[in-house]
Amino acid sequence: MILLGSTGSIGVNTLKVAKKHNIKVEVLSAGRNITLLNEQIKEFSPKYVVIQDKVDVNNINHDKVFFGEEGILEVLNLSTSSLVVNSLVGFAGLRPTLEALRLDKKLALANKESLVVAGEFIDTSKITPIDSEHFGLWYLLSDKEISSMTITASGGSFRDTPLDRLKNVSVKEALNHPNWSMGKKITIDSATMVNKLFELLEARWLFDTTNLDAVIETKSIIHALINFKDGSSTAHIAGVDMKLPISYAVLDKVNEEILKPIDLLEVGSLEFRKIEEDRYPIWAIKDLLLKSPHLGVVVNASNEVAIEKFFSSDISFLDISTTILKALEKFRDYRASSVEELFEIDKEVRKFCNF
Repeated sequence: MILLGSTGSIGVNTLKVAKKHNIKVEVLSAGRNITLLNEQIKEFSPKYVVIQDKVDVNNINHDKVFFGEEGILEVLNLSTSSLVVNSLVGFAGLRPTLEALRLDKKLALANKESLVVAGEFIDTSKITPIDSEHFGLWYLLSDKEISSMTITASGGSFRDTPLDRLKNVSVKEALNHPNWSMGKKITIDSATMVNKLFELLEARWLFDTTNLDAVIETKSIIHALINFKDGSSTAHIAGVDMKLPISYAVLDKVNEEILKPIDLLEVGSLEFRKIEEDRYPIWAIKDLLLKSPHLGVVVNASNEVAIEKFFSSDISFLDISTTILKALEKFRDYRASSVEELFEIDKEVRKFCNF
C-alpha cells in the first residue's frame, strides 16, 4: 500500500492493520513528526518516503525521500501499489486523491475534504471511506427501501459547556475531546460541528441522497442509523476504534474479530441530543450545503483559515463559525465548472478570510 499521512491517528492504526496482515508498505508520507516517521521507516522498510518540508530531508533515515505535494504526486506515479490510503489532513489531500483516481488505484479515503470540496468531480465508485459513520451506513445497507440516513456526533469538547462561556474558551479546552483521541484540526471541527457537516456532504456523494441528518449520541458507540420506508430503523454499534473501518477499507473482507463486541449491560443507557444552533451556529447551513454541495469548497477554505487564526489566538472559538458564515455569504454564488477552478476559488476564499 501507499500510506499518506502515516504519523496521524488514522495512519498509525493503518500500519497496525498492515502489520497484522503482512501488507507491504511501499510508500510512507508524513508531515513534521520526523521521530515517529523514522521509527515507521525502520519497521516497515518503505521503498519511498515523502515529507512535508524540504528542510527535513536530511533528518530522514532513508535514501529516497521526496517532499511536498509534488513529491506525493511523483511517488504515486513511481509506485506499483494498487492501494492508496489517503489520511492527509485538509485541502492538501485533494490533489493526491485526484491523482490516485487518475492512476486507477483503489482509494481508501480518510481525507474527507476531498469529497467535501470536489465531490461532484470525483467517481466515488472507486473510493472506500475510512470513517466510522460512513462505514456504519455501508454496513447497514440492505435491499430494503431506504427513507433516510442518520449519522451521529459526539458533541465535541463543549457539548456540556455553558453557552455564555463559549466565547472565552481556550485552544487547550477545545482540544480536550470527551470520547476520541484525534488530530488537532478534526478535534476543533468536532467542537464546532463542522466535521459533521463535512460527513453529511461525504454521505451525500457516497450514497447519492440528500435525506441525511445527524444527532448527538454522547457515548459514541452508535455511529450510524438507517431509517427504512417500512418504519423500521437499524443502528451500527461498535467501539471507539478506527481499526474496524480501516480493516474493511484495506482488506475488503474481514472474517475475524477486530474489536470486542459492545457489552450493552455495561453501557447501561444511551443519550441522544438534538444539534442546537445556539451551541453550534454552523449547523444553520446544513440544509443549504446538502442542496448546494458545491459550496463545500467555500466552507472548507474558510474553516481552515479560521482554525489557524484560532490556534494563533487571533480570533475566538465562536469566530470560527462566524468566519465561515461570512465567507459563505460572500461566495454563495460561486460554482466551479472544473477541478482547476476549485483551486482558484479556494485561493480567493482564503484571501478574503485572511483580511
